[in-house]
Amino acid sequence: MDAQLQREIEKMMSGNLYDATDNQPLLKVLNECHNLCYEYNQLRPTQLDERDALIRRILGKTGKKVNILQPFFCDYGFNIEVGENFFANTNLVILDEARVSFGDNVFIAPNCAFYTAGHPLDVEQRNRGLEYSLPITVGNNVWFGGNVVVVPGVTIGDNAVIGAGSVVVHDIPPAVLAVGNPCRPIRQI
Repeated sequence: MDAQLQREIEKMMSGNLYDATDNQPLLKVLNECHNLCYEYNQLRPTQLDERDALIRRILGKTGKKVNILQPFFCDYGFNIEVGENFFANTNLVILDEARVSFGDNVFIAPNCAFYTAGHPLDVEQRNRGLEYSLPITVGNNVWFGGNVVVVPGVTIGDNAVIGAGSVVVHDIPPAVLAVGNPCRPIRQI
């Protein structure tokens, strides 16, 4: 990786504003990852070896057992870390401008999204294409129901269950059932 690209990646992952729309080094890497996701999504479900090899090229770090059903979309791939025994159903979207890490035994239902990228409230900054990114951290043994959205900067503790349709805007403690918009713990597990 060349020095300019490394600087741009560090800026992107710093939590500070950076240029997301006219940043040629980042756009090149973004487009390469989008092409790999396209290839992955074109594979037949029965092409297990090809699917496994390609998802390992896309993601930054994986456990031995990883299964992501197509279609799958991410922005950079190298910022995504999944632990052992990771399963994601169809239509998983991960905008990984910052690190997204999943522990072991994480299960994700269809149509879930993890967004590390955010845009400024200031309209002039937003219109200039500036954005920021904050990491998402998911512990071990976490289960996400369908249609869950997790926003930038959230941490979800071990053994949590996130109910279907939830929008997770705050950290979720370990070993709770959490649901709603905004998502809140409703009871211990």
